[in-house]
Parts: sequence; C-alpha cells; structure tokens
Amino acid sequence: MNKKKRMGLDIDGTITDPNTFIPYLNKHFKKQLTLDDLIEYDLTSILGITEIEFWDWMGLHEATIYKEAPIALNAEQILHEWTKVHDLIYITARREHLAEITHQWFDTKSLPYDHIELVGKHDKLDAVRKHKLDIFFEDKHDNAVAIAEEFNIPVILMDTPYNRLPAPKNVIRAHNWFEAKDWVDNWIKES
Repeated sequence: MNKKKRMGLDIDGTITDPNTFIPYLNKHFKKQLTLDDLIEYDLTSILGITEIEFWDWMGLHEATIYKEAPIALNAEQILHEWTKVHDLIYITARREHLAEITHQWFDTKSLPYDHIELVGKHDKLDAVRKHKLDIFFEDKHDNAVAIAEEFNIPVILMDTPYNRLPAPKNVIRAHNWFEAKDWVDNWIKES
C-alpha cells in the first residue's frame, strides 16, 4: 500500500512562528502586543486602524518580515523527515511579487519543498484542488474549515489564539509540530 502523501502547507503562522509579526506591529504602532492579544485573524480592529492603513503598512514591511521570519518550533526537523517520503506543497496567501523572497527564505533556511504557490488571496481551494492534496496544514480558521469541508481531507490547524472557533471533526487542532506529527503518523498508518 502506498503511504506517500501529497501534503499541503500554509507558510505564515504555520511553518513560520506565529509570533513573527508581533515585534514589527509593536514597533510601528507603538503597542505591547503578545500572541495572546491576537484573538482574531484580522488585525485592523486590534490595532485600531483601517484596512487601507493595514495594507499600506504591509506594503512597506512585508518583504522584511517574510525575509526574517523564524521557523515555527520543531517544524524544520519534521519537514526534513517528511520530505523523504511525501510531497511538500506550500500554498500561501502571499502575493506573487513576494515569490523571490519566499523562495530565498526556503533556500536560506534549507527547508525542503516540492512546490511553492503564492495564490495572492486567502482562498486556497483552487490550489488545493489543482495539487490533489491528501492533507493540509493551516493556521487560519476559516481556510482550515473550507478546505476540510470542500475536499473531505484532514486539515491540521496549528493552534493560535486567533483560530480557536469550533471546527468540523476533520480539522485537527495541534498545539505544536510534535502533536501534528503524531496525528499524521497515526493517520498514515491507518490509511
């Protein structure tokens, strides 16, 4: 029986540390936020700014943030283990003008990948369909639910304060990468 899986992975907040944006937000907006303060994905209400102001800020800072983003704890060793057996396909909401920075980050960090797709929006359904994924890893709650419901595949939701709404049973909450790996290893054994 073939155990090889096509794994779809979000990048920001999933492969990268969910704290990545916080120092930049605190410095620019003169805040003292921690990850626990980010109880919703949309930062505009937390920061007290408009969506236009947020995207202006992102336009100025996203390249630096993405270039310097730390890897989520333990993700690196698990991805290196999985790449020996599985396809690692990254699907990110990052916009296309960030492709070079994104590829450089993977190369600099020596992270394995089979494909990286920048969809430029949060809706990843077309990309998941195109790549015929068996499982997905995400930090954005509504993305995780939409992917799980549309494709009836397991979605590992990397736990953060901004994604703690209820989810269907095939959205599996993991508090860290070791929990995610344990669930995936058991799922593969049973498939």
